[in-house]
Amino acid sequence: MQCLSENILTKVIKKRPENSHKGTFGRAVLIGGNAQYGGAIIMSAQAASLAGTGLVTVITDKKNHPALHARLPEAMVVDWLDQQLIDEVSQQADVLLIGPGLGLSQHSKLLIQSVLDKQTAKQWLVIDGSAITLFAEQRPQLNYPEQVIFTPHQKEWERLSGLPIEKQSTDNNQLAQQALLASVVVKSHRTEIYTKHAVYTNPLGTPAMATGGMGDTLAGMITAFVAQFPDKEDALCAAVYLHSLIGEALGKERYVVLPTELANQLPYYMKRFEQ
Repeated sequence: MQCLSENILTKVIKKRPENSHKGTFGRAVLIGGNAQYGGAIIMSAQAASLAGTGLVTVITDKKNHPALHARLPEAMVVDWLDQQLIDEVSQQADVLLIGPGLGLSQHSKLLIQSVLDKQTAKQWLVIDGSAITLFAEQRPQLNYPEQVIFTPHQKEWERLSGLPIEKQSTDNNQLAQQALLASVVVKSHRTEIYTKHAVYTNPLGTPAMATGGMGDTLAGMITAFVAQFPDKEDALCAAVYLHSLIGEALGKERYVVLPTELANQLPYYMKRFEQ
């Protein structure tokens, strides 16, 4: 098992080339946010934008559109009932994220099945939150498993892997990841990352980060890093490490760290570590 350190940030975060444009830094499409949980996909979108994605499009319940426009005018938005437009924008994505605030409705099931069916060989897919539960129930086929990242907390990992929390050892988790063939971020007070090549542990984290929306923010960060940096495994590790690094720094002076506060620090920290 490899322990992550600040070296992963300087390895991944590169100075932006002078001759660049918004398309240089990736196109991300984020899918989630039903009428009840719109805040989840908004926090993911905020993190994806502040972590440097060139273009962010959010597919969400129409009730969330005004709030998204108000909080994040940089993002484009699509009604999650408009299948034709969903297909058009999704085909242009470098990375798709599905799950934050998605819910477990029949429409949610149709959305995740559509994403899985239509993922192309050039696209990466991040599966988070409710989408993990739906995937675990249905067990659909992954067309490109090595280009899929699951981001479960321990209970979601139990559903996905079949491993009760008390049996989620490194060896057992690794075997479950190998069966999936996808990368897995098992979120806990000391998050572990399982990929085809290695197992990584994140030494950082603070109880101040234990608040709703923190995982949605991490999912958006992972999406952004995978969208813009070429080595996808390193990008995944860097996003996980930076998430906790910022959380720990804020937690030294705050009893609780809000996900939106963490996301607002992203451009400053990424500037600090660019090489």
